[in-house]
Parts: sequence; structure tokens; C-alpha cells
Amino acid sequence: MKTLNLRSKNLYWILSALMVFGFASCKKESATIVGGKGAPVITRVRTVTKNQVDSMLTTTTITYDSQGVATTVTSPNYTPQVIKFDSTTTDGKKQNLYAIIGQNLGSVTSVKFNGVSAYFNAALVSDNTIIVSIPQDIPTGPDQPNKLVVTTLHGSVSYAFTVLTPPPTVSKVSDYNFVAGSQITLTGVSFATITAVTIKGTTDAATIVSKVDTQMVIKMPASAINRANLLFTYASGQAASSQEFVDLDNAYQIFVNNDFKNSWADNSWAHPSGVSTTTSHSGTASIVATYPAGGWQIEGWSNWYPSIDYSADYKYLTFWVKGGTVTHTLVLVGDQMAGGYGQVQNQYAYAAQLVTVPAKVWTYFKIPLGAPSSTNPNLLNFWKNGTPAKQLGFFLQGQSGDVNETMYFDEVAFIK
Repeated sequence: MKTLNLRSKNLYWILSALMVFGFASCKKESATIVGGKGAPVITRVRTVTKNQVDSMLTTTTITYDSQGVATTVTSPNYTPQVIKFDSTTTDGKKQNLYAIIGQNLGSVTSVKFNGVSAYFNAALVSDNTIIVSIPQDIPTGPDQPNKLVVTTLHGSVSYAFTVLTPPPTVSKVSDYNFVAGSQITLTGVSFATITAVTIKGTTDAATIVSKVDTQMVIKMPASAINRANLLFTYASGQAASSQEFVDLDNAYQIFVNNDFKNSWADNSWAHPSGVSTTTSHSGTASIVATYPAGGWQIEGWSNWYPSIDYSADYKYLTFWVKGGTVTHTLVLVGDQMAGGYGQVQNQYAYAAQLVTVPAKVWTYFKIPLGAPSSTNPNLLNFWKNGTPAKQLGFFLQGQSGDVNETMYFDEVAFIK
């Protein structure tokens, strides 16, 4: 089978730009720096390109079958395209290209933003234009001079230009759950200019314990929310985290703050089990679960009274689990679930029941819940057979050659 891809593009601006840059570079001679002899002047800074989605830009795919019959499919393009864009600006973003426009720029020796040098290609320099990219490491914020300085063989010129502070972006968190007073470590970029952190949609403010540009530690406030994003106030405005955080103080707790809650207790088949101070994700204790080699074991917990009634308010079951020596897939079981609190084998479990636990590390799970009538395999139907529910556990289907495995669970809760 042969496939031919045809893409319609407008290359006119690219060819034009290359001709201009080529002409500028041809003006330089090996032994002579071309440029005006006067002091450099900057009249403006302009953008060079921007990203734009052009749905009129199509991709046509022609496929031939074994008989040589062609099938043609034309699809619109929704991938951003880099296009020419000339707009005067007094501020810029890191790692974007800009054109410095002026006079007597041809003998440029350095370009600096807020005192930090930026790379430029001499082939893209003329006496009236310098094409430059703003480096990632340029300092930003209200304490910076917000100056662009161009130095040539005949002097320097300073121009008011603000490098925008990128919005704070969180790439990793130490915990998605919190209680009042607990600390969370955020890892990412652009934390240095953050002046305030609140729970989005509220005025509940977290305390900034420490911060550098790539990491920040915050102390979480008391709040009435169930779950929400964080809102950062920083030098250029406000930005929200993409991660959602859960207030366990407002959740139905099974194991939080080093102990069982709401009358839950150990209901495991093997020992040791129950509360352990060997390790924890938060605090000083977690629940240890032991799976003997080759065994078909359920490790879990029970609440014989008052148990837990179904409520449509419950949206997720959440927990942290630390894996054993190798990666295992557990089956989440309960007395009111399909298959009950029993040895439900992996091949008979539905997607929301399967919990793949990486070895030796803590992994966070937030499993969406469904109504008792739900047949969606991606929703955990914890009350399928009725209410209240009295048991929750994890079954590991042992195999020949297994070793004894020990896992740990922490911060187990139903959240709204």
C-alpha cells in the first residue's frame, strides 16, 4: 500500500525573509564590518512571527489498495503554524524572535536584556535590523530595569523593553491532598515572582514558606472547598495551576493523619497488616498490606457499622500507594461491588477496578465514581449491589515464582 501526503502551504513570506537575510549577509565582507559610523539608534522593536491555526490549510492523504484503487481523504489542519507577523511591541516573551529596528546597527557587538546577553546571528544583521531571540535565563519582574541595550563599535543605546514573566507552571507536586496546616512542595518554573497563593474561587490564602524560581513550599490554609486549583499572583498577573488539590478535611476519610477514621479498621487476609510506622506518604504512619508469594490475597479494610452510604456527592476515591519489589496490577474490590469482596481476577475486572502500582515508589490515584446504575467501565461502581458498603480492599492474583510483597496505603478517602 502506498500513501502520498500533499500539504498546501503559503511559502511566500519565508522565501521573502530568506532573500532579505541573504542580501544583508552578502553586504558583509570578510575584512570589513559594514555599518553606519554614528551612534546606534533604536526606533522600535517588532515581532517576527506568531502561531496561528489555519483550518483552511488542509492535508490530503491518498491511499492505494492492492488493486490500485485510490481513496482520498482531506482533513483540515488544527496544528498551529508559524506565520510572518510584524507588530511593534514594547514587551516580549522568552524564547521568541524579535527584530530590533533602528540606525547604525551593523557593527553590533552585543545585545542585552536586563543586563543578560542574548545570542544573535551576524548573518541576520543589517545596519537597520537585528534579529534576536530572548533567552530563557533573562531575569524578569518589578525589580528589573526592563531595558534593552545594544552595543556597537560606535557606542551603546538603551531602549525601554519589558521581558514578560512567564506564568508560574507546576510540573510536579509532593501531594495532591492536604489538610489545614500541611505543607506541599511545588516544582516547576517562574515561582520567584509569586507574591500570593490562594485556593481558586476563594480568598483562602496559603502561606509561602520558601521559594526559588523552580520550587516553592506552601502551607495550606483551612478551607470549606472540597477540591480546587491553586491561583498564583505574580509579576505579570495571575495564573492557575492545572493540578487540582483535595481538601481532606472536607472528605469522607478512611485513613488520614496516621490512623483509620470513621470506624474503619483493618480487614486483611495476611499479616502484618493495619497501621504501620515503617513508612508514610504524609505524617508518620500508613496502612501496610502483605501479599504472600503465590497467594491469592485480599488486603483491605472494613466498617461494619455505621458503614458508608451511597451519595451522589461522592465523585472520587483517592489514595496513595507504595509498590513492592516489582510492578503489580491490583483489583479494587468491595462488598457491594460486582464480584463482591472476593478474588476478582484481572480478566474479569473492569477498567476502573484495575490499579497498576509501580514498584518501590508512592503513586497517587484518584478514581472517578459512578452511580449504582452506571455501566461505564471507567467509573468505579462501589455501590452497585446496594447501600451501605462495609468493605474496601485490593486483590492480588498471585502467580508461580512470585515473591512476598509488601505495599503501603495512605490518605485514603472518598471526596466530593
